[in-house]
Amino acid sequence: MRAVSESAAGRGGAQGAPVDRTIWIDGEFVPWDDARIHLLSHAAQRGSLVFDYMSVYALPQGAAVFRMPEHLERFYRSCELIGLRLAYDRGVLEEALLETVRRNPGAKAVKISAFISSIEVDVVPVDDEVGVAIAAYEPTADVLARKRNPVPERAATCRLWIEKQIHNRREDIVSPQAKVAANYVSTMAAKERARAAGHDEILLIDEFGHVAEAPTANVFCVDRDGVLLTPEMRRVLLGVTRSTIIELARASGIQVRETAITPEALMEAGEVFLTGTTAGVWPCVTVDGQKIGSGDIGPVAKTLQERFAKVISGHDPEFAGWLRLV
Repeated sequence: MRAVSESAAGRGGAQGAPVDRTIWIDGEFVPWDDARIHLLSHAAQRGSLVFDYMSVYALPQGAAVFRMPEHLERFYRSCELIGLRLAYDRGVLEEALLETVRRNPGAKAVKISAFISSIEVDVVPVDDEVGVAIAAYEPTADVLARKRNPVPERAATCRLWIEKQIHNRREDIVSPQAKVAANYVSTMAAKERARAAGHDEILLIDEFGHVAEAPTANVFCVDRDGVLLTPEMRRVLLGVTRSTIIELARASGIQVRETAITPEALMEAGEVFLTGTTAGVWPCVTVDGQKIGSGDIGPVAKTLQERFAKVISGHDPEFAGWLRLV
């Protein structure tokens, strides 16, 4: 492992390159520490970096990327919404994703990013060439374990806080459906406040006072009739895990409805849970400190957790097509 100088560690902690990790950048593989853009680049200064994040699962046949076509579809859509002009067709990026996973054994995640790396003086770049980078890695060993401060493990259940000060991203400013770096900054301080108060995650509401989403996850709840509810797609991110859980619920005989949900209805629900690439199915046992249902993992969440686990381990033939072997 490459040593980190005292000055570098002082600026940001021990962030040395994971052993043998390489990152694909515009058709070439470079060592982890050499994957850089300028501090004054448009992507860094204006937040114009679009990304998507996929899970990689170890199957008996080898590593497999989960729902890669759907993630790439969202990636291209995000670039379109922000105005980034990609020079790569999907076939090129699909093969680049797979090859990056092949070259990084043990990876559990793969992230693709599109960015304007040129230094610009205006919001509208003069040089609008878009670079693409793909990194495959093991988040715990390669990232979290290298932080100066210890990172707590995710708890099995979530204590959720409804954010009162800021609202979800507005469609007339930056679309909630764009996975662009700038979209995530507004929730950083709010989530830190919630954690300091003993909660695990925040839930945003939209401009009309309805439940929207968490910063990196979608939300579901189960009403008194046992129907699984989730906010309508228009005002939340196009969550790939969200669509996965909707399909798994219907395949499991659970009725699903996409509808507007008030915070009051959420508090009265029998179950609440979040879904996301990292979160999977994450049951919420409290909302704003109030117990939800029995205060434990509910039957719907448990059913979907178990079905999801079967799918990602390659043991559910009905959804085997969601796993792309590398």
